[in-house]
Amino acid sequence: MSSNKLTTSAGAPVADDNNSVSAGERGSLTFDNFRVFEKLAHFNRERIPERVVHARGTGAYGTFRLNKDLVDYTIADFLQKAGTDTQVFVRFSTVGGGQDSSDYARDPRGFALKFYTNEGNFDLVGNNTPVFFLNDPAKFPDFIHSQKKNPRTNLPDPAASFEYWANHPQSLHQMTILMSDRGIPLSYRHMHGFGSHTLSFWNSKGERFWVKWHLKTQQGIKNVRSEDAANYPAFGAQQDLVESIDAGDFPKWTVQLQILSEAQAKTLSVNPFDLTKVWPHDEAPVQDIGMLELNRNVDNYFAETEQAAFAPSNLVPGIGASPDKMLQGRLFAYQDAHRYRVGANVNNIPVNAPKCPVHHYQRDGAFAGMCPVSGKVPNQGSEVNFYPNDRINRGAPAPVPSVAEPPMPLEHNAWVKPYSQDEEDYHSQAGALFRLMNDDQKQQLVDNIAGGLSTANSTIQVRMLEQFKKADPDYAEMVVVALADIEEKNNVSARVQ
Repeated sequence: MSSNKLTTSAGAPVADDNNSVSAGERGSLTFDNFRVFEKLAHFNRERIPERVVHARGTGAYGTFRLNKDLVDYTIADFLQKAGTDTQVFVRFSTVGGGQDSSDYARDPRGFALKFYTNEGNFDLVGNNTPVFFLNDPAKFPDFIHSQKKNPRTNLPDPAASFEYWANHPQSLHQMTILMSDRGIPLSYRHMHGFGSHTLSFWNSKGERFWVKWHLKTQQGIKNVRSEDAANYPAFGAQQDLVESIDAGDFPKWTVQLQILSEAQAKTLSVNPFDLTKVWPHDEAPVQDIGMLELNRNVDNYFAETEQAAFAPSNLVPGIGASPDKMLQGRLFAYQDAHRYRVGANVNNIPVNAPKCPVHHYQRDGAFAGMCPVSGKVPNQGSEVNFYPNDRINRGAPAPVPSVAEPPMPLEHNAWVKPYSQDEEDYHSQAGALFRLMNDDQKQQLVDNIAGGLSTANSTIQVRMLEQFKKADPDYAEMVVVALADIEEKNNVSARVQ
């Protein structure tokens, strides 16, 4: 016999959980089936809205160990002394598909880390690619719409994707990565991670530095070819991560930074705040600063992985944002998405809760009760709920001026208006990436592009070929050949039929 009593959600013992109360053996149910009603009502509400992007994900806990003092660059407490361990929660994900999609879709992979530091949570929200398709948040909803299913047929629509990319050359670099051999990672353990955005550090002297985060897998890069992807189970990447951690085969990543002073950033050969570009390593060398290890699976997928909420605005003293326009938009959009999807007090949920004391003047809303992890007083208790107030000397929360970020000057004669970035060079880095590939990688790239581009009309094809040619003439020529091969195969098939 079990030592635990079955109860209702209010704690009352349940005598029978397998049979409804009815008026006779074959009669109708009665209205006093309140225990059944509770089960059914809760069941109807078991799902929260899935994420619009990054819906399909897998999470695990682990440790970040710092192996290099960064006191000269930042006051962030977890980056001061080599040997410091910080607990983390990491969520991997595909981006475009829903929860019912495959782990082996050709898609970027989300790579988000929540560092539970002594001064609050720092969220590093990135992907398995160092760049992104866009550098302005105004374009983001339209971009995602173009990657989703056709609004009429509800079927995948690669022509729509290429129509969008044909109108946005800034996507060429990321699209080249997506269509390359790295477009379908074998597992979440066998891919790199990148913070992608430019963030800032500042030290105790008030000096600011611009930084980019890199996480390099110690398991080695492994990918799946397009023609093999259908042979893998839809849940394969999630299964791989869970089983490897359960078996004690803990995945690890080397954590690296690129760091530039404000003066160095002004002479960088690319815009340091353009998310479509990488910082050249000869101008901003990569340096090892630590190691990430994942060593504990979640106990409950929904409570932890599904309700985990990451946001670029979760910053800690010593780490700040930058003029990266996509980052600026996400500082608002991510937290707004979580408040809509999970609730106003999303950070009261244990997986999101800081491990340090929390004191603020926010009140009420869903999940306003005590968080068992942080030990928050329910709904911040009975004390004053506004600021400024006259209770500071009695322990009411007060700002901490010493953690203020140093001021950042605006550009000289900065006029407030929309600024187009269409004239930026979006081809050179895509071409450089193409030339780094071996022959097999190049062939995979152009075959993957041609498969989708062949479904688009000739106008879109011409505009895309112009982009490829600007990146590298061989890039364009190989796509032309791949498109011709597809057309020939379609003609042969038509004649056979």
